[in-house]
Amino acid sequence: MSPRIIGDDLEAKLDWRALGEAFAAGHLLPRAEITDSFLYRGDDTLLSRAAWIDGLGVLVKSATIFPGNTAQGKPAIGGSVSLFNDGDGTLDAILDFHLVTKWKTAGDSAFAASRLARRESRNILIVGAGTVGRNLHAAYSAYFPEAEFTIWNRSPTGAARFAEDCPGTRVAPDLAEAVSRADIITSATMTTEPLIQGDWLRAGQHLDLIGAYRPDMREADDTALTRARIFVDSRETTIGHIGELKDPIARGVISEADVVADYYDFSDGRFARRSADEITLFKNGGGAHLDLMTSAYILSQASGSP
Repeated sequence: MSPRIIGDDLEAKLDWRALGEAFAAGHLLPRAEITDSFLYRGDDTLLSRAAWIDGLGVLVKSATIFPGNTAQGKPAIGGSVSLFNDGDGTLDAILDFHLVTKWKTAGDSAFAASRLARRESRNILIVGAGTVGRNLHAAYSAYFPEAEFTIWNRSPTGAARFAEDCPGTRVAPDLAEAVSRADIITSATMTTEPLIQGDWLRAGQHLDLIGAYRPDMREADDTALTRARIFVDSRETTIGHIGELKDPIARGVISEADVVADYYDFSDGRFARRSADEITLFKNGGGAHLDLMTSAYILSQASGSP
């Protein structure tokens, strides 16, 4: 049988909260085997990820990140996703890379916030007006339907376009003030130097960090990390790979033990907010196992399965 070719025309059948349920179910299966490889050429990156989850499937995803493409009017990110059958290894589906990445990345962060942010959170600040920021607006809206959104972007023009595309979103002229007012801060930028300062944070907030994916990238400073309880989607794909955690751990600012929990700790209750006053911080590192769970969910919708 030929593999399914799945494009973004399937998107109308997808649901953010149902994807979150797929994440929860996927982490009750045997622990994923994951391999990551990174190749760098200056600012350019080739990221290849593979995952195998017994009972779910096998996935290979390759991504190219060429930041300089944007100046030429080309996409900065490209790639491919292949989903293989867990039983016999046949190729079940070739999925649109951008569809999988969109739903995995934004769905990952919004799902974590549903577990870590205060339920009464109403003011959500999005830092970064790119494509991921727009996806975050959609995903967070599904989990926090009564929330009001604010956008901050280095370029005011980009922030204004975002507000036009996402009606009702307020543009924040000052990042520090916007952070201090927010209940949830979700950041998706390409910065290498921290934008978000821990001194701006207040009790009860949830900070969601998405943008950093290389060892030389940070979105939040050391103070933010030391003031918060730290959670990740996967210890395996964050602690040793991404500057957000790798850098402060190497300098002794925090230790690996300061990472409270990842998604495999759902069953014992560790992946949870303890009190209304604590600051929670989530590092979204992605990982091929989450791409696999997302792809399996998408394929189930394409096949009409529950």
